[in-house]
Amino acid sequence: MAAETAQEPRTASQCPAVPSAVLDGPVSHAISRVARLHRIAAGRALRDLGLHPGQEFLMMHLWDSGAVRQSELIKAVGLDPSTVTKMLQRLEQSGHVRRRPDPSDRRASLVEATDASCGLLVEVRRAWGELEHQTLEGLEDAERTELARLLGKVEASLCTELTRSAAECEATYKGPGAC
Repeated sequence: MAAETAQEPRTASQCPAVPSAVLDGPVSHAISRVARLHRIAAGRALRDLGLHPGQEFLMMHLWDSGAVRQSELIKAVGLDPSTVTKMLQRLEQSGHVRRRPDPSDRRASLVEATDASCGLLVEVRRAWGELEHQTLEGLEDAERTELARLLGKVEASLCTELTRSAAECEATYKGPGAC
């Protein structure tokens, strides 16, 4: 019986380059791998600034928009409210944001970037510039343009598919090629 179930060891040429479960989705698999690596690289750059991944998007929104209600910030970044609350607690402890009651509705909180966070803005821009360089190193200008165009189309397709009303797309950070 044991002889019937025993198999010859597989050689390298018999093993698929990707898991068999993703053979019908090689592009999705590639996007997933690239997104994971990009997030790791971003995390390393942000760690040097005392930020955790995702916090820079909260700060970017606050730097661009000024004081906003916490509920509006949650919608703008498209994250779970408990995640945003935890991020804001950390950013508040580090002196980058402050929360205060909304004068027009005391039940709501306004969140704003502090003056002390202005130096962080320069550092986040620098970190994202370095990440951009690292990410696109080896691509020619035309390839970079084409990649941004194609990723914009992929994003628009996913936004349309995931939310027929496009509410999620409205809530996500708007970058090049955004829906």
